[in-house]
Amino acid sequence: MLRATAKTYRNAYAGLSKETWLLSLIMLINRSGTMVVPFMTLYLTSPEMGYSVGDAGIVFGLFGAGAFAGAWLGGRLTDKIGFYPVQLFTLFGGGILFIVLGQMNTYPLICIFTFLLSFVNEAFRPANSTAIAFYSNENNRTRSYALNRLAINLGWAAGSALGGFIAHIDYELLFWVDGFTNMGAALLMWLVLKPVDYKPPKKQKIDDPLIQSAYKDKTYLSFAFITILFACCFFQMFNNVPVYFKRELNFSEPFIGILMAANGIIIVLVEMVLVYKLEGKRNNIYYISIGVFLVGVAFLLLNIPAAAVPVAISMIVLVTFGEILSMPFMNSYWIARTQPSNRGQYAALYTMAWSVAQVLGPMGGAQLAEYSGFNVLWWTVGLVSIVASFAFWKWHR
Repeated sequence: MLRATAKTYRNAYAGLSKETWLLSLIMLINRSGTMVVPFMTLYLTSPEMGYSVGDAGIVFGLFGAGAFAGAWLGGRLTDKIGFYPVQLFTLFGGGILFIVLGQMNTYPLICIFTFLLSFVNEAFRPANSTAIAFYSNENNRTRSYALNRLAINLGWAAGSALGGFIAHIDYELLFWVDGFTNMGAALLMWLVLKPVDYKPPKKQKIDDPLIQSAYKDKTYLSFAFITILFACCFFQMFNNVPVYFKRELNFSEPFIGILMAANGIIIVLVEMVLVYKLEGKRNNIYYISIGVFLVGVAFLLLNIPAAAVPVAISMIVLVTFGEILSMPFMNSYWIARTQPSNRGQYAALYTMAWSVAQVLGPMGGAQLAEYSGFNVLWWTVGLVSIVASFAFWKWHR
């Protein structure tokens, strides 16, 4: 039994390119400093800063707006100059902006630099997604994206757990650590990953029906819209859930950090093997719809009047398995619709869908929690996520 399990894990990681592993290592270093995002709302609503949950929601809305604009520009630049320089410059620029944001003390400056930071950070994503597609093939593409997500979540687990203890000491230190890990990832990329002359063939025309614009692909636009509905719910994990744990359930920052880290740890242990077992067995949308449904159920759990710790742990576990089943296959879905000449566009539109949700989800959720209470928020996002699941399922059928 143990030998069979070890073989399954070995097979799950076999056959991936060296560059895919290097990209994942770079992502791991970058995300090991992920401390600002999970604690940003707690930072803004702390006695030292003194802002309301609604104010923090607006800041997260600006974070999403910057992400939307950055994703669009990142996709355009990726198709024009290639994925390597875009990744390198956005990693380094994002590191500087993290440190600068930590020095801002007035609300307008916090809003401005949050937007700028997110703009630069999210310009990285379409380039990174395109790079993973470039270094993989059809047989291992979903696993290549899963490995990248594994690195993200391993970094998220380390960053969240450590960030909880750092936040307990001094919130400002979070910005310094996040900044230096961003710049460290840029330095590693420059040292170990050779530049690639990746540019779409100039002879291909975007009006070719087989090489269409992502913005004219009606099926893909429908997929992006349903993704927005789901992502609006999922993003509650990073701003409103920590505040709920702190204010309503009276959890400490270190314990909140451990709960957030559990999400990443489960993904690291389970996702690659599960994707290896499921990849190619069914349509991608089948797995997506099940994963989105689980996330909806997870948020509904928060309304159960029971012991706080078991409910919180159950919620995190269920969200995590929903994420594992949905997100790797979302990446596989969009990449399957692309050609080399429009891959940056499709990557950008997918990132933009999540960025729109990053505007609407946290900001809307924060206002709903402040004026109607957290119970109304959990009922709303739980049911919306389940509706999105059925929309995906109907599309699959």
